[in-house]
Amino acid sequence: MNAVGIDVSKGKSMVAALRPMGEVALLPQEFLHTEVGLEQMAYAIVALGEDTRVIMEATGRYHEPIAAALHEYGIYVCVLNPLFIKQSGGGSIRKVKTDKADAMKIAKYGLDNWVELREYTPMDTVRQQLKLCSRQYNLYMKTVVSLQNNLISLTDKTFPGVNELFSSPERADGHQKWVDFVMTFWHCDCICRVSEKAFTDRYQKWCKRKGYHFSTEKALDLYAGSCGHFTTLPKNDNTKLLITTAAQQLLAGKTTLAALRTEMTRLAKQLPEYDTVRAMYGVGETTAAQLMAEIGDVRRFPRRSSIVGFAGVDPAVDQSGKHSAKSVPTTKRGSPHLRKTLYQIVCTYLKRSPADEPVYQFLDKKRAEGKPYFVYMTAAQNKFLRIYYARVKECLEAFDARQDTVQN
Repeated sequence: MNAVGIDVSKGKSMVAALRPMGEVALLPQEFLHTEVGLEQMAYAIVALGEDTRVIMEATGRYHEPIAAALHEYGIYVCVLNPLFIKQSGGGSIRKVKTDKADAMKIAKYGLDNWVELREYTPMDTVRQQLKLCSRQYNLYMKTVVSLQNNLISLTDKTFPGVNELFSSPERADGHQKWVDFVMTFWHCDCICRVSEKAFTDRYQKWCKRKGYHFSTEKALDLYAGSCGHFTTLPKNDNTKLLITTAAQQLLAGKTTLAALRTEMTRLAKQLPEYDTVRAMYGVGETTAAQLMAEIGDVRRFPRRSSIVGFAGVDPAVDQSGKHSAKSVPTTKRGSPHLRKTLYQIVCTYLKRSPADEPVYQFLDKKRAEGKPYFVYMTAAQNKFLRIYYARVKECLEAFDARQDTVQN
């Protein structure tokens, strides 16, 4: 029985191995993250014998190529949350922080928890691409929100309330009518200094060119909405540059989001559980893809409580002796992206109040008990995840059974 601890850092890894009773099977050695370096690492681990397990921490993107490469060599790999290693203490009260000490500490944890180690399974290509798209989508969404607030702030100085004059939803390609509008009519003086008829004719041509529905009543409303404003920025080339540039940046961000949403949906539809997830109440195309991206294959979770703990929406426990806290925050140990998606879904339940849905019934029960807002919202997220786990796991097991039947 050999436990191999790997301390992964950028560009290199420190590898050490222990046997029971503290016997050192492999002194700490450093291997580079190159094709030759990973091959040497794999040969060194295989030389230890058959009953060998590799343990490493999940360190962002650094551990993924190492775990995948060793898995291809047929080596048992276990990827752990760094919190497990940190809480184990390493069996020493001394505070030593070196790559060699960390590798030995990880190997010792592997020996102490040998039975509980779970084998690493590389995420298939579709799931990996879906997760990357989802993370990029969240990143660009923050940028778009910032750019939109910036454009509204600028237009309040040239055309106050122009963003509130349109109720058209965002198109599938990311274009939004008010954003396209301010790129042409970037100052209220562009409208109010011409006649109603002249603006109506120009607005009609603009709608035809941009592919928007034209309405004479809407043109008159826009004309009326442009009159009587006191603007703080004059109608000149400098102001036009500021407004049009901000609008172009926002439009570019929105079109990028639209492209990512389309790609996420395309990837999600290739997975067998897509229809099951999509059929769940409160889950749309985007949230379905984000849920599947962040959770991954539910079969890697041995029980429902595992997926709840992974999301970090499980209540913590604070009890010692006679002390037992009644109100304890959630652990928040898991993915913040997943918690954000769950919160958005539960907000849909709260807004629409579907009386026949178990998640809403549970939420309403907690709310009736006088629980605070975030308490019953988190409880509803917990309930939703447990239902998600049961339905998706059943779907995947049925899919595997059909695949086995076809192959046989």
